[in-house]
Amino acid sequence: MKSKLRVGILGMTHDHLWENLAHLNVSPLGNLVAAADPVRELRHKVKEQFHCPQVFESYEKMLEKVELDAVYIYSDHVTSAELAVMAAENGKHIMVEKAMAATLADAERMLAAARKNNVQLMVNWPFAWDISLQKAIELIESGEIGRLYYVKHRGAHGGPMEFGHSHFFYDWLYDEKLGGGGVIIDYGCYGAALARYLLGQPSKVSALAGHLAKDYVTLDDNAIFVMQWPRAMAQMEASWTHIGRLDQKFSVFLGTRGTIYRQIFPQKSVRLGTDEDKDGKEIELTQPLEDKRNATSYFLTRLSEGKPIEGICSPEVGRDAQEIIEAAKLSASLERVISLPLPVTYLREKYLK
Repeated sequence: MKSKLRVGILGMTHDHLWENLAHLNVSPLGNLVAAADPVRELRHKVKEQFHCPQVFESYEKMLEKVELDAVYIYSDHVTSAELAVMAAENGKHIMVEKAMAATLADAERMLAAARKNNVQLMVNWPFAWDISLQKAIELIESGEIGRLYYVKHRGAHGGPMEFGHSHFFYDWLYDEKLGGGGVIIDYGCYGAALARYLLGQPSKVSALAGHLAKDYVTLDDNAIFVMQWPRAMAQMEASWTHIGRLDQKFSVFLGTRGTIYRQIFPQKSVRLGTDEDKDGKEIELTQPLEDKRNATSYFLTRLSEGKPIEGICSPEVGRDAQEIIEAAKLSASLERVISLPLPVTYLREKYLK
């Protein structure tokens, strides 16, 4: 029997960490052996609630003192990028939470560091483990609706604070530099990754973003952006001001032979409409294979089997989604359509001075 992978935590201010640690604590593939964060309260939480045997104030000291196979990185987007490069240079496999970074330049630094040091880099998109989205993608990839030419995805809730996140998390989500923007990156990144995975990288992006309803936030709290390909389009809606659960999160996929509608509330469901069944029929949702049930299962299975990170959680999709978000922010700011790829001159002027 193979030894369990030794997993460390770098950064704990991203609240998505705790669900993933719950999965790690019951995983047959890995053990939590150490965690680091400058915040004492978070070090106490990981030690007391998740029985982490070693905690550190210093990221560098943890990497120096503890033998690790992989790390989960759960800090703000700017710090996470720095930690990912540091971990790669120390030869550790990496799982970082969506979005990949605050900027495209940081995403490219992370990808380059992982490739240079021959380590795996996974970008976790929580909706990748949702059985309704998995079934919708399965139908699309099996050709059930013909050639896919239109994707619409909506992601919304009442806001990070209203949703119940800790101040450690929403403090940096509301900081444009640390978070990389407002809702356009926090929720818009999902639609960017989904469209990129299904259709490839778009050629054009056009966006609107506004600060519409939250008096205590200075960033965009609502955003819409459209992606275009030669024979396809995708639309993303994102909101931090959505009250109630009605149509809070859903996806629509149009193909040349059918339509798929996926929703979360009032329950997870997928409906398939065709010429023969115009009203649509509900598709049975079945439990996924063990390695597709959560991020920990997928990440550790891939590492254990020596297989690359693929699909929507691959670093290439993460990097390209970052470019889409970058283009969407530019489009909203400049009030014009942005062509992709973004020119190197733009990147150099904006980030690499």
